Amino acid sequence: MDIPTGVVDLHIHIQPWEQLRPEVRRTMTAGRADMGDIERFQRDPNAFAAHLTEHGIARAGLVNYPAPKTMGFHQGTNDFVASYRDQRPDVFLAWGGLDPSLVADPEAEMVRLLDQLKLDGIKIHPPHQGFAVNDYLQDCPALATVYEACQSRRIPVMIHTGTSIFPGARSRLGDPMPCDDVAVDFPDLPLILAHCGRPLWFDQAFFIARRHPNVFLELSGIPPASIPKHLPRLEMLADKVLWGTDWPSPGVRNLRKNLETFWSLPTFQEEFKRKVLVDNANRLFPPRNGKNSRA
Repeated sequence: MDIPTGVVDLHIHIQPWEQLRPEVRRTMTAGRADMGDIERFQRDPNAFAAHLTEHGIARAGLVNYPAPKTMGFHQGTNDFVASYRDQRPDVFLAWGGLDPSLVADPEAEMVRLLDQLKLDGIKIHPPHQGFAVNDYLQDCPALATVYEACQSRRIPVMIHTGTSIFPGARSRLGDPMPCDDVAVDFPDLPLILAHCGRPLWFDQAFFIARRHPNVFLELSGIPPASIPKHLPRLEMLADKVLWGTDWPSPGVRNLRKNLETFWSLPTFQEEFKRKVLVDNANRLFPPRNGKNSRA
C-alpha cells in the first residue's frame, strides 16, 4: 500500500502517566497488551520516534494539558512535553495548556508556555477541565488571555470536541457550538476541532469549520472506516482537515492500521488524503530542526 511519506499524526498522548488518577489509569490501561511499550515510549523519545517510523509516521503532536480534578495532570505536564519534544524536535510537536482558574497569573503563565517553553500549540479539553471554551464571555474572562496570547503569535489552539468516557468528565461541554464564539472573537487564531465532535456533534463541527477560515477539523478518535459516513462532505474542506489517531486512548490500538484504513478509503481522492495526512499539517507546523520546533 503506497502510503505517502511525511505523515503527521497531530494527536498522540505521550504524557506523564505517573500523574494519572488511579481510576483514570485503570480506564486507560484496560485490555491493553502493549503497556510495556507505552511506558517505555513515555521515558524514551528516541524509542518512540523509531516506533513512529516503523508505523509510517514522520512527525507527531504530543497532547498534554492540565486537568487535575478529572485526569490528575497538573501544570507540570507542560514542562514534561516541552522537554520530551526538545530531545527530538525533528519528530515531535508539543501541545500544552492551562486552566486559568488554577493559575495565579494566566498572562505570565502564557508567556512562560509560549515564549520560554515554546510550546507548539495549546490544548483545551472542556469535558476534562470543566469549563466551556467561550466562558470568557461569562465566568472566566482570563480565558481570553489564552486566546489572545496564541492569536498574537499565530500559535494554534486545539479544542476537544465530543464526549469523554473517563470518570468525572462533563461530556456536555464537548459540544462544538461554543467554539463558534471563539472563532468569531479571535478570527486570526488557528483553531483545531479535535475529534470533529464525535460521536454526537459531527454536523456542528463541520458547520463551524466550513463557516470560519481559521477553523480546522482533526480526525482523531473516529474509526477511519466510518469517516465517510459521519463526514460525507469532508472533501469540501480539503485544505482544513488534519490527521490524528488519539493513540493510545482506549479503542485506538495500532497506528499503522488506522493509517492504512484511511488511505484505502475509496470514498476520498488520493489528493485529498495526502493533504490530510501530510500537506495541511506541514503547512500549519512547518518542519524545523533547531533546539525546538519554534526556535
